[in-house]
Amino acid sequence: MIGLNNLKPAEGSKHRKKIVGRGVGSGHGRTSTRGSKGQKARSGDGSKKIGFEGGQMPILRRMPKRGFNNPFRKEYEVVNVERLNKFDANAEVTGVELKKAGIVSKGKLVKILGVGDLKKALTVKAAAFSKSALDKIKAAGGKAEVVK
Repeated sequence: MIGLNNLKPAEGSKHRKKIVGRGVGSGHGRTSTRGSKGQKARSGDGSKKIGFEGGQMPILRRMPKRGFNNPFRKEYEVVNVERLNKFDANAEVTGVELKKAGIVSKGKLVKILGVGDLKKALTVKAAAFSKSALDKIKAAGGKAEVVK
């Protein structure tokens, strides 16, 4: 009768764990299946740093460095004046309102540029304005406030 107590693994499916470094007579002694000498034969798996090219000058160091990246640079999300017509007259337009309306996507600083015409009087609060945008907002009877 077949029961759980009678089950045996299939013939040849179980293997003995390889034991290395136990003398020449074991068959896996002396170099312990690592071949002879060289970096990978040493202890620590012979792992190398990322980008290591065998002592040759790595490509990251061979490549010329170009330009300058200013860590203090301010990135603005630009909005044209004509897009502000989406809001009701006499409304207060801030960065939060622009994001709700889907005009800006990120939470960066907003700069208003003077492309197009503004047909409503609005109070616009932004981090920066172009001169033409200021003129168009004032011409429409609105106010422009610089906010940090």
